[in-house]
Amino acid sequence: NTTHSFRKLRQVFLLFILWSAISGQIHYSIPEEMHKGSFVGNIAKDLGVDEKQLSNHGLRIISNVGKIHYFALNANNGHLQTSERIDREEICGRAEKCILKFQVLNEYKLKLYGIEVEIIDINDNAPQFPVGEQEVEISEMSASGFRVPLMEAHDLDLGINSIQGYQLTGSGHFFLDVQMGENGIQHPALLLKEPLDREEQSVYDLILTATDGGDPFRSGTAQIKVRVLDANDNAPIFNQPIYEVTVKENIPKGSTVATVSATDLDEGLNGEVKYSLRKVTQFHSPQFLLNSTTGEITLTGSLDYEISSLHEFEVEAKDGGGLSDRSKVIITITDLNDNAPELIVNYFTSSISESSPAGTVIAILNVQDQDSGVNGEVTCSVPNNLPFRLERSVDDFYSLVTAGTLDREHMPTFNITITGTDNGIPPLSTTTVIALQVLDTNDNPPVFEKTDYTFYLVENNHRGSLIFSLRANDPDWEENARITYSIIEEQTGNFPLSSYLSINSETGAVYALNSFDYEEIQEIRFLVKAQDGGSPPLSSNVSVTLFILDQNDNAPEILYPSPPTDGSTGIELAPRSSEPGYLITKVVAVDADSGQNAWLSYQLTKATEPGLFTLGLHTGEIRTSRFLLEKDAFKQSLVVLVKDNGQPPLSASVTVTVVLADNIPDTLIDLSNISVPVDHTSDLTFYLVVAVAFVSCLFLTFLLVLLAIRFHRWRKSQLCGNGGVNFSGVPVSQFVGIDGVRAFLQSYCHEVSLTSGSRKSQIFFPIGSCTNTLTPQQHLSHSTSPSHLTFYLVVAVAFITYF
Repeated sequence: NTTHSFRKLRQVFLLFILWSAISGQIHYSIPEEMHKGSFVGNIAKDLGVDEKQLSNHGLRIISNVGKIHYFALNANNGHLQTSERIDREEICGRAEKCILKFQVLNEYKLKLYGIEVEIIDINDNAPQFPVGEQEVEISEMSASGFRVPLMEAHDLDLGINSIQGYQLTGSGHFFLDVQMGENGIQHPALLLKEPLDREEQSVYDLILTATDGGDPFRSGTAQIKVRVLDANDNAPIFNQPIYEVTVKENIPKGSTVATVSATDLDEGLNGEVKYSLRKVTQFHSPQFLLNSTTGEITLTGSLDYEISSLHEFEVEAKDGGGLSDRSKVIITITDLNDNAPELIVNYFTSSISESSPAGTVIAILNVQDQDSGVNGEVTCSVPNNLPFRLERSVDDFYSLVTAGTLDREHMPTFNITITGTDNGIPPLSTTTVIALQVLDTNDNPPVFEKTDYTFYLVENNHRGSLIFSLRANDPDWEENARITYSIIEEQTGNFPLSSYLSINSETGAVYALNSFDYEEIQEIRFLVKAQDGGSPPLSSNVSVTLFILDQNDNAPEILYPSPPTDGSTGIELAPRSSEPGYLITKVVAVDADSGQNAWLSYQLTKATEPGLFTLGLHTGEIRTSRFLLEKDAFKQSLVVLVKDNGQPPLSASVTVTVVLADNIPDTLIDLSNISVPVDHTSDLTFYLVVAVAFVSCLFLTFLLVLLAIRFHRWRKSQLCGNGGVNFSGVPVSQFVGIDGVRAFLQSYCHEVSLTSGSRKSQIFFPIGSCTNTLTPQQHLSHSTSPSHLTFYLVVAVAFITYF
């Protein structure tokens, strides 16, 4: 970067020291149609440049953009040569002088030299007629001296190389009459030498020859066929020999440009005149249409002054008898300001030191405008508030130079807008912008866009979310303008600032490290430091205030009536003699939020007697809405909903009990008496729980005793089996194995009675005992042991009783 800056400084310094005024024009003349690579002139010699040092001077041609480059500069010997075949007629048309202009830039001296090359016309074009044959009709009644216009030949060359005369050969009945027009063009005409006799000869073939004055001369011929017609003694005559019209180049298609008119004194067919377009020069396309009946000439194409400023052609009027007359139409195109100027930058530098002196060259540019006259006169300018000016040099070249010393602390970069405006009506303009950077040292600290900042953040934000971004500007360059950001530590409440905020040192973006709670922190003030990368570094601080915005994250809290701890509701008294609007009580609520999130509204969502009470929407006051009646219930229960105005809204509810009484003191005594049973009810609940627990324990004890008895009997049966008791003769089906021990089943008769709804069971055992043995029929009908059935029934009764 240092080497690049040094080179830029040296280049700018050399540009300023070596810049001088541009020299005058260098003129060369060459004939047209020279071969490619032909010698034009020795540029190096004419500019005083030694051929041995030619490469050091850096000569080059500056040509207009978009145009053909007809010349090239030989870098080895400094000779100017042709790079294309040059056709004078193609480049300059009918202009008297054909001069090609361009500029040569000496990059070493930063000098521009204007070069003019005049193209000399040679006789390289022969005269040509528009058509090879022209047919002329002459009545046999025509007298001697009758004149018929003939078509003209055209020669692209100029001066002596153009057409110098016409000759007519082929018959002695006619001779040629050539008249010189106002514009120097010869107009040939056929004159009748003696009357004609159609019956003797009806057709004459003549040769018309056009000759130029070149060396050697060139010529062109056309055949003239003369037909002799029967008597038609009056030919059409145009009311004027030349029609000259001037139109603007933006005339729309279909417009009538001119109207030609010819009269014929004959009657009938011989007096009917038809118009025709005889010739359109090869320089122009047929953009005009002639109405054969009315003589109106209309535009069929579009006109462009820059392509052709003049259109010239002939019209012929011919009657029904074959006689005719001709007239010329000249249409002149008026130039309009329809082309904006073009600005071409040939050289510019992108950076400059602020210590550069006034007059240092910044750029060299060229301005062009395709319009002519005042429409093509262009004036270039730069804004007056910039320290630059334009100096005009040769032709239409300008140099952009500094108008004074530059101060990078005031303006580090410039976008220099150069405007080229022509003098047309309305004027057209074009602009080009040259970007220029001013080099500097680190003598400016970073500067924040504001002296202090205020930002807002809604509470309950996500951790790591972006809160805001700060940006400081440093008018210095590169490392001197590279800024790093940091937060100056401050204590915020009981926690350091670094536990809440973090800043990106490169971008200045500040992020939240924790979620903020508006009810805890409403405001944070701190400093942000911006430091550049210069040596020594410069810095600046800015004060930042961060306000935490409230969010509707707290539901309303009802202060009165306060919810009772024992689950009951508050009781309010209202005399039955209350009139409508009597204030019963007031619900009081608060919201920890702020703003509209803390705006509370009260709604009555449920009531024992709908319509008996009203609730203030914003006051929370409960009032009677009508007179109290005897049929109104003694105890009224009201559910009040308190809702805030947040989005979404949060709410809380409370139940208010209103007791209606005729005599409030008596009611208070009744309410005091009611309080005792409330306590007893609470004790009764406790006793009921104890009773249930006692009954449960009793049944569990009964179950354990029953299990003990069963176990005792089982042990007894086991002992009997071990004593050798033999149950021979008893069917095997009357024994059931328990843990590998065969026991004899005895049959017990049980009578179970259950009462529904009381959760109590009764078991009745009969006094008489059943038989100790079972018959086979009994075994078939009772496959389950009676003692087991008794056990299961007792367990079921215990389970039902417990639950």
